[in-house]
Amino acid sequence: MKEIKLKTPLTKDAVTDLKAGDEIYLSGIIFTARDAAHKKIADLIKKGRHVPLNLKDACVYYTGPTPAISRRPIGSCGPTTSSRMDPFTPALLRLGLRGMIGKGDRSDEVRSAIKKHHAVYFLATGGIGALLSTYVKSARPVLFKDLGPEAVYKLEVKDFPLIVGIDSKGRNVYDKTRWKKG
Repeated sequence: MKEIKLKTPLTKDAVTDLKAGDEIYLSGIIFTARDAAHKKIADLIKKGRHVPLNLKDACVYYTGPTPAISRRPIGSCGPTTSSRMDPFTPALLRLGLRGMIGKGDRSDEVRSAIKKHHAVYFLATGGIGALLSTYVKSARPVLFKDLGPEAVYKLEVKDFPLIVGIDSKGRNVYDKTRWKKG
């Protein structure tokens, strides 16, 4: 396992050498999106309509931030359970989404789509949303503002601490067989 500084946008080349378990410090622009925003984006895709968010080489963080506090651009912003976004993820990966941040394992379908589209799934530590907010330098809602905290926010982050959960080759930190001696 290595410690790696990584910047967005996340190109195919940028994620190719990452390995499940690597420690990442991510800087740049990421977008937030939870269940409600994912559903709205999926509905646009199903209807053949334009998605008003460029997802090419983008990274989406599964969080619903709380309001900003004490001279910070955002309140607590801990990860939510990623499997709730699994029904929508393959379609977003087809649009060029390269990175996702959340917590917990992903479905077989999502793991296959990550590998097929040379994407990466990062893990953020649950339960430390207040601490994670200190890595956010700016935040503003950019899409579906009517959803409140579940709107899509554009965040600028600096050295946001993550672990590669599933790499672009499909290796998965949740794969218990990798820990067994053979």
